[in-house]
Amino acid sequence: MRPIRTLLVDDEPLARSLLRELLADFPALAVTGEAANGTEALAALHTGAYDVVFLDVQMPDLDGVQVLRRLQAAGQPLPLVVFVTAYDQYAVQAFALHAVDYLLKPLDPDRFADCVGRVQQQLALRQDQARVPELEALLHSWTAPAADYQDQFLVKLPARSFFVPAAEVCYFEATGNGVLLHAAGGHYPLRTALGQLAERLDPAVFLRIHRSCIINPAHIVDFKHWSHGEYLFRMANGQHVTSSRSYSAGVQQLLKRFA
Repeated sequence: MRPIRTLLVDDEPLARSLLRELLADFPALAVTGEAANGTEALAALHTGAYDVVFLDVQMPDLDGVQVLRRLQAAGQPLPLVVFVTAYDQYAVQAFALHAVDYLLKPLDPDRFADCVGRVQQQLALRQDQARVPELEALLHSWTAPAADYQDQFLVKLPARSFFVPAAEVCYFEATGNGVLLHAAGGHYPLRTALGQLAERLDPAVFLRIHRSCIINPAHIVDFKHWSHGEYLFRMANGQHVTSSRSYSAGVQQLLKRFA
């Protein structure tokens, strides 16, 4: 397997040096390029020679957000993007630009390791989709959100904040304080109500099966009839969720796909 081609973008040489030191513990990621400002970053990314970029937000001439917006405007395919910044107020913009993660300086080694794992997981998913056309078509049918729908979810924890792509979500569960997002790596609180969240979810990706539960059918492992039109679904994260008769019409449509 070839190394993951990695571009480091930061106007501070010390910051790039620190990134290189942290990446030295992850030989799968090979630093094959560096840029000291937005203009250099734009030129490097136009080549399409990188799988992932660690991108500083605040830089002279072009900042990190402007770099990505120019690439998008030109129709340039983007690598996976990890924003690296000392300021958390850019999280919303990073979300809109589909960043895979958002690291705050000073960088914490454990948090960085978690980010690298997320990068490798996302790249593996991309490679699987490219290798198997049938799988790619199936995943597209379930996980390709329309432009108006939310396709990443910002999780804010006391020590860190990060994004969970829609494709990684097993299900959402309503709680007394909001919503829990359940994924393979754990469950995380979201500051919203399930009804409000449902309005932002792509119906081609998510299905409401209960007034307190919305699932991602791509993560169903198996299911069985429970009682009186209800079904028990086992999800990829090992948890079980139950549908209710109130949402039986949507569940029946889903089950036809498994027939």
